[in-house]
Amino acid sequence: MLTFDTVRELGLALADIVDGTAYGAPALKLTGKLLACIPTNKSAEANSIVVRIDPEQRAELLREHPDVYYITAHYAPHPTVLVRLSRIARGDLRELLRDAHRFMTKTGLKPPARRSSVPKRPRSR
Repeated sequence: MLTFDTVRELGLALADIVDGTAYGAPALKLTGKLLACIPTNKSAEANSIVVRIDPEQRAELLREHPDVYYITAHYAPHPTVLVRLSRIARGDLRELLRDAHRFMTKTGLKPPARRSSVPKRPRSR
């Protein structure tokens, strides 16, 4: 059975992902924004994770694999999906985290571009 340690291992292999916390629970973040974490809301099942994901992809996952993916009223308004770690294969988890990373990057949650070390010249008036 997979654990959050597995989630951490797979997530940290992605660019710019860091280990952190969210609401006191272990989490993975991209530029300070939540990518995946252990859910703290009581509506989530034990041994689950919550992952930020495109809402269209969430609908597809819920429709195709309701034994693995689920949602509760608390998480429904957010672009997230809950995942039963006891039911997901390691390869599918890796792909889900990659999809979450792509979604966050696509929606503007990517790391800021590095700025040039050359100072800007003041504008003349």
